[in-house]
Amino acid sequence: MSPVSKAIEQALAQVTAGTQLYKSELVSQELGRVKSVATGVAKVTGLPGVGFEELVEFPNGLFGIAFDLNEDELSVVLLGNYWLLQAGDEAKRTKRVMDVPVGDELIGRVINPLGDAMDDKGAIKCSQRLPIERPAAAIMDRMPVTEPLQTGIKVVDAMVPIGRGQRELILGDRQTGKTTIAIDTIINQREQNVQCIYCAIGQRSSAVAKVVAQLEASGAMAYTTVVVTEGSDPSGLSYIAPYAATSIAEYFMHQGKDVLIVYDDLTNHARAYREISLLLRRPPGREAFPGDIFYIHSRLLERATHLNESLGGGSLTALPIIETEAQNMAAYIPTNLISITDGQIYLSPKLFGLGILPAVDVGSSVSRVGGKAQRKDYRQVASSLKLAYAQFEELESFARFGTRLDDSTRAQLEHGKRIRACLQQNEHTPVPIDAQIALLKALGEGKFEQVPVDQMQQAEQALYAQLTAGLAHD
Repeated sequence: MSPVSKAIEQALAQVTAGTQLYKSELVSQELGRVKSVATGVAKVTGLPGVGFEELVEFPNGLFGIAFDLNEDELSVVLLGNYWLLQAGDEAKRTKRVMDVPVGDELIGRVINPLGDAMDDKGAIKCSQRLPIERPAAAIMDRMPVTEPLQTGIKVVDAMVPIGRGQRELILGDRQTGKTTIAIDTIINQREQNVQCIYCAIGQRSSAVAKVVAQLEASGAMAYTTVVVTEGSDPSGLSYIAPYAATSIAEYFMHQGKDVLIVYDDLTNHARAYREISLLLRRPPGREAFPGDIFYIHSRLLERATHLNESLGGGSLTALPIIETEAQNMAAYIPTNLISITDGQIYLSPKLFGLGILPAVDVGSSVSRVGGKAQRKDYRQVASSLKLAYAQFEELESFARFGTRLDDSTRAQLEHGKRIRACLQQNEHTPVPIDAQIALLKALGEGKFEQVPVDQMQQAEQALYAQLTAGLAHD
């Protein structure tokens, strides 16, 4: 081969190699443009291949979720500082759905739904991520709810028992103690091998800081993760918050652990979704909520369950909180959630005003799991309590009219007053189950009938002291 031919052959080889290198580095990418921006929502054109709920990336590290996929454009719910986005900005596909970091590194931390740290303990590094939207466990993968989840609140454990894997709604007007019941339940899980998740949805910064301080002071942050969106955050963050918190909880559940999750509260979640839907021009329905408002809560709460032994036997117990207006339990969102959950704890503003705390209205509260979520010895001492208390409340309403009462009716009224006094409890003072059993047993046997009602608290403390002394002696 002549020198000229050899040089030509080498030049062709170099050109071919360069072309192959260029092809290997070339990656196809769909790019679009922002058409318009509203409060937390953007219209995007030029992304024909994007899927439903796919993450879309914008400049300045802003992300959004594709919601409405129309022929010419798509509507994206933004998950950050939407005011930084302008018409004409670039939009890029990520080809993945919204996910959240999960792992033991989240225990004791305060994060937002994106997994970013909200406390002063440094960045969070998790090796695993899970989609925030995951299908609920199949029926054949579930077990019956039989093991109790003790709240440490006497009136709840005795009359509205909660089981591990149950969904128990807490509802009532503003400032009736809904969050207190949830926080006390978390505090009572110390040394109970229960992992806790507290999800604050659209709450005030001061309210969230107060809750975190209470959990820190009681030592509950050692087994609790707090997921936070504040009232000033975009509605898209408030919308994804409970789903992200549930994926974190499911990570622990699939490890065979018992998990408790509190949604505080789903009223704000429903309002955030209503805001998103109206901005997306979806048809409004009852109370301006979109037609699928029931579905967004049902697919969330269906993820709470008790898995069978082949899947590790873990459980996820959900305590969603809802706010009523003027004691209207028949409003749209409360009735939706009552039909989804396995019972409800209703807090009455009338009882709260009378100083009967916690202000649980026993007549309007129910647990559809019932005595199956109680220990056998506890069920024996508490089985007749709810009926006796209901009869007392009915008799008390008649006694207000000055009706003459016979001795048996008067004795029943006095016994009912002592039941009410025994069920009252200060906040953040959970009562152990053995002490509750001793108290209810003494109450059922009439040991407190000679004690004045205004001295019932002292008598209760004396009983606890005697019980502690007896256990120490043994």
